[in-house]
Amino acid sequence: MAWPNIFQRGTLFSRFSHHHVVVFLLTFFSYSLLHASRKTFSNVKVSISKQWTPSAFNKSIRLPVEIWTSNHLFPSAEEATLFLGTLDTIFLFSYAVGLFISGIVGDRLNLRWVLSFGMCSSALVVFVFGPVTEWLHFYNKGLYCCLWIGNGLLQSTGWPCVVAVMGNWFGKAGRGVVFGLWSACASVGNILGACLASSVLQYGYEYAFLVTAAVQFAGGIIIFFGLLVSPEEIGIPGIEAEENFEEDSHRPLINGAENEDEYEPNYSIQEGSTITQVKAISFYQACCLPGVIPYSLAYACLKLVNYSFFFWLPFYLSNNFGWKEAEADKLSIWYDVGGIIGGTLQGFVSDVLQKRAPVLALSLLLAVGSLVGYSRSPNDKSINALLMAVTGFFIGGPSNMISSAISADLGHQELIQGSSEALATVTGIVDGTGSIGAAVGQYLVSLIQDNLGWMWVFYFFILMTSCTILFISPLIVREIRHLMQRRQAHSLSE
Repeated sequence: MAWPNIFQRGTLFSRFSHHHVVVFLLTFFSYSLLHASRKTFSNVKVSISKQWTPSAFNKSIRLPVEIWTSNHLFPSAEEATLFLGTLDTIFLFSYAVGLFISGIVGDRLNLRWVLSFGMCSSALVVFVFGPVTEWLHFYNKGLYCCLWIGNGLLQSTGWPCVVAVMGNWFGKAGRGVVFGLWSACASVGNILGACLASSVLQYGYEYAFLVTAAVQFAGGIIIFFGLLVSPEEIGIPGIEAEENFEEDSHRPLINGAENEDEYEPNYSIQEGSTITQVKAISFYQACCLPGVIPYSLAYACLKLVNYSFFFWLPFYLSNNFGWKEAEADKLSIWYDVGGIIGGTLQGFVSDVLQKRAPVLALSLLLAVGSLVGYSRSPNDKSINALLMAVTGFFIGGPSNMISSAISADLGHQELIQGSSEALATVTGIVDGTGSIGAAVGQYLVSLIQDNLGWMWVFYFFILMTSCTILFISPLIVREIRHLMQRRQAHSLSE
């Protein structure tokens, strides 16, 4: 087997300067903070639902019990839960639309400015949504919807910008390992958000929003003054200049081609012609690139499942097992721990195999079994945490791979080599399509749970995970075939 470039010419990390480390950490934690503020909303759903529905507080037998708190935005907890699911859907739809726009904006403006503006502005919106409305006792469904639309648009600046910056600093060598480890930023953000929210939830849900908004705003200021967008800013050669001196031993993994003779010309945007030094590609051309549509559709199904755990897991634990909300928040961390480990290990294995799809297929098949097991978890926190971590490993891991390493593979194919704008465009297509699927899913989850119960929600997750495998099945078959051909050729050479 031909080992990937990370095992040749020294270790992977010996190639990186301290500037690479700083960029890695700044982009990592900037997106972690964005995810932490999103996680806060899912962590306090039970408290918000109680605050938005009337509750009897008069216990005196001499007065009628029908004396309610004034905060009766909804007549019942069920309607409040359905509205919370609607807010998730609104957020994800606006987030999906914003992803297609933010990549274009990021290509034309300074990435540091766009990312810092998005973080600080989103923090202000979260501050108004939580603390301001609660302190003023102003509860209005229209206002909440408008704020969450704005939050989705502003938060969408994060992912295209950080992926583009990482793409400027880190090349093809060991992309599965580097991006697999880096893509844990979302899971780390979930853990951070859960810890921050649970630490102050006893004082009121508005303080959970206050803390995460303040930390995110401070992070945006640090990004504005500290982030280097590209190596050229400090006179270091860019990654394309470095890779011109390297041998072509790391062809994009989604092609499945092992040498020039095996390259399949029918995937070309302009068949029969050679495209060199393309400076920009259109949206249509990006969609026509090999693997973009299959992975986009697959990610729509997989992100639906992953974000459903992200948005609803603490609520499920409190609602289904009767555990305290703060305990449920802390326990939900184990799903993200599994996702971090899964994304890194699966990225490493895909680097060794020099193929992504077979690794994804195996993980997703095992994900179906883990979903069945977790849906039957007993009322035991230790067992639930273990099953949750396993589920996160097999669902969160592939989700991290598609959104980071595979998106980078898709955006650096030979047909568009030299295009600085291709990566942002492709990333926007993949993640934007995934967010549309996730947006539809959040409303369906609340609807299915309200009418059929949580077990049917898990059946829905199993169906979506199976559809993920189905959409990339042609890529799986092709890459497995190439792996077998490579193994046969290696055996004959011996």
